Amino acid sequence: MTGALKNKTLLFVGGGIEAVPGIRMAKDMGLRVVVSDYNPQAPGFAVADDRILASTYDVEATVAAAVEFQRKRGPIHGVMCLATDVPLTVASVAEALGLPGIPVESARLAMDKLAMKERFARDGIAIPWFQEVASAEDLLEVVRQQGFPLVVKPVDSRGGRGVLQLREGGDTAWAFLEARRNSPTGRVMVERFLPGPQVSTESIVLSGKAYTPGFSDRNYEFIERFAPNFIENGGELPSHLPNSVQEQVRELVDQAAASLGIQNGVVKGDIVVSDGKPHVIELAARLSGGYFCTHEIPLNVGVSTVSAVIRLALGEPVTPADLQPKFMRGVAQRYIFPIPGRIRTIQGVEEARSLPGIEEIIMSARPGDVITRPENSNASAGMVVAVAETREKAIALAQQAVMIINVKTEPL
Repeated sequence: MTGALKNKTLLFVGGGIEAVPGIRMAKDMGLRVVVSDYNPQAPGFAVADDRILASTYDVEATVAAAVEFQRKRGPIHGVMCLATDVPLTVASVAEALGLPGIPVESARLAMDKLAMKERFARDGIAIPWFQEVASAEDLLEVVRQQGFPLVVKPVDSRGGRGVLQLREGGDTAWAFLEARRNSPTGRVMVERFLPGPQVSTESIVLSGKAYTPGFSDRNYEFIERFAPNFIENGGELPSHLPNSVQEQVRELVDQAAASLGIQNGVVKGDIVVSDGKPHVIELAARLSGGYFCTHEIPLNVGVSTVSAVIRLALGEPVTPADLQPKFMRGVAQRYIFPIPGRIRTIQGVEEARSLPGIEEIIMSARPGDVITRPENSNASAGMVVAVAETREKAIALAQQAVMIINVKTEPL
């Protein structure tokens, strides 16, 4: 495969720290890698062969920059993103350059949670009850009619920003304003909160069929501590759900991908299993963040969804056999949430890293950084990934490593 890719150029839209492992993988496959990002100090630029300065969320600017790059610097053979919620930008670049990719309309639906849910409702996909709300007064009326608990969210945010639990006694006016503040288009929606275990999935769609090697139980042990925000504390694989329920989840993801019109590509599912039935919370048309695709899935089943997406982006063949689990190991990820304040010291990282089974420790915070109360998925100071023969042992190991790492803060 490397020989076939040696003279090809792949564009990564987004050069954040979580994209770096994927960029390195593409380079290891023999590709010339170009990264586009608005931040001149984007970590991806340090490992890329070339760069494009353009906002990942500015579709027109990125398309124009990619077209200009191709005119001046040579052909781009594929475009993708990793851990950056910009499928519309990716699809638009692919369309402009005549490259493989999902339809622009599919990407547009994936970026607009309200339009996505309306499409799912039309096609009979299992989802929570939902409704758009135009004002705090509208939200209050929904509460009167629907009761609690509810979830208030921006229609088009990312990374959990502005996604809030609304319970008895909650401030509906504040919840509406906070969700709207986090929506680029100022739109807000409300959903019924469905109790039950939540899972993250990652699937590769080939000729209209979704194959799901990535299947993780999401950890919300801090849901009360950080309420009303939804703050996830990593996850664990393999799932504890019965095989029959896991198969229902896979079938639901397959149906949801078809509803969005994705025939070949990647979909990341956020699924809740309530009363024994899976429902789609959201479906993203991109590779996952949180090191799920780059670390957890390969460690768990030996499958690289990143490699598959790279090949799809270049029009190279990917087969169902490429996505079949090669083994099954326990994997656990946990985040590090220090006491809010300014970081004075970080101790114990190397000691934790030396524990058998600790595969990765990534500290995103440094001494001098300010730690605030978590409000979205980028709230932690670092994360740990552990692997063992069982999920229970992996969980214990990850928790042990987190306890060893001591991030000391001082009040501001």
